[in-house]
Amino acid sequence: MKKRGLLIIMSGPSGVGKGTIREELMKQTDLNLFYSVSMTTRSMRPGEQDGREYYFVSREEFDRNIESGNLLEWAEFVGNRYGTPKDKVEKMRNEGKNVLLEIEVNGTAKVLEKVNGDDVLSIFILPPSLEVLENRIRGRGTETEEVIKNRVNRARQELAYKKQYKYAVINDDLATAVNEVAGIIRSKM
Repeated sequence: MKKRGLLIIMSGPSGVGKGTIREELMKQTDLNLFYSVSMTTRSMRPGEQDGREYYFVSREEFDRNIESGNLLEWAEFVGNRYGTPKDKVEKMRNEGKNVLLEIEVNGTAKVLEKVNGDDVLSIFILPPSLEVLENRIRGRGTETEEVIKNRVNRARQELAYKKQYKYAVINDDLATAVNEVAGIIRSKM
């Protein structure tokens, strides 16, 4: 029988580099990772693909998943909903894959209420500073000034949650941050 895979939760403020860290981790085949693609009601950004970055769904379809109990967690953020499809996570963990969730802090609390134990890793990604974080968000060129301000204010609040995580990693240098997160995962495999 295959060993059940780890559940790896990676969180941090918007713009901290979670997606970039995830992309680098996924290249390390020895980590045996499966990225859990979240479901969202937000619009697709240029270059995104349904089923790759997110499962882009209508609010009605999202509500059906809530009602059927198929979301490990879900939240509303800046007017859009995001959630983790439970069926896909469980299937991959049962196949021995280490499932990586990239979710926000409230989602982490909800997941930890439902699944806890030695096979769950929670990692909080920190920016070197709020100023660096704001510059990263602005650098995307995809959000309005109001959304940028909301994301920075939210980041300020989210930083207080880092103590709820088993591990915290500062993303100042990408390669260093990736190596730290990979090392944490390897130590628990």
